[in-house]
Amino acid sequence: MVLPIYTFGADVLRNPATDVEGDSPELQALIDDMFETLAGASGIGLAAPQVGKSIRLFVVDLSPIRADLEEDGEQVPETPLVFINPTLEDESSDLVTYEEGCLSIPDVREEVDRPGSIRIRFLDRNFEQQELETEGMVARVIQHEYDHLDGVLFIDHLSSFRRSLLRRRLKEMSSGNVEADYPLAV
Repeated sequence: MVLPIYTFGADVLRNPATDVEGDSPELQALIDDMFETLAGASGIGLAAPQVGKSIRLFVVDLSPIRADLEEDGEQVPETPLVFINPTLEDESSDLVTYEEGCLSIPDVREEVDRPGSIRIRFLDRNFEQQELETEGMVARVIQHEYDHLDGVLFIDHLSSFRRSLLRRRLKEMSSGNVEADYPLAV
């Protein structure tokens, strides 16, 4: 089932998420729904808070951009990936700038600096402990989704000047004046 995506201004996007306590049919159904929602929105990453669930869970599916990433020489893990109760273990000190967008902030794209490589530990869909070391776009997508679990949005990484340029658009969005090509929670 495609779930509506919560947009800027929704409290669930700003609250730190709680740990997933254990597996359940409801959790597995949520994961399936998140992948369906992600595909329907033409996205590559989606965190549970974006669909109104304040739990430490996000999904990544790089298949829509896999060929481009591999052509650019990136090592791309097999996806889709499920990250349950993830922890960032290590981030490189070198920052890489790349334009980001977010399904919860439709039609806003800005350049964001993030560490170029990361190591993350997480439980997969089967609740088996995993560790992934990655860099480039894969690292960026994971960091973006991980931020959602801490109530952080990509616009929080912008300079105050850049945020001030977005102020009116964000105010409109938080008052419900927002449209997208996918279902939104209003």
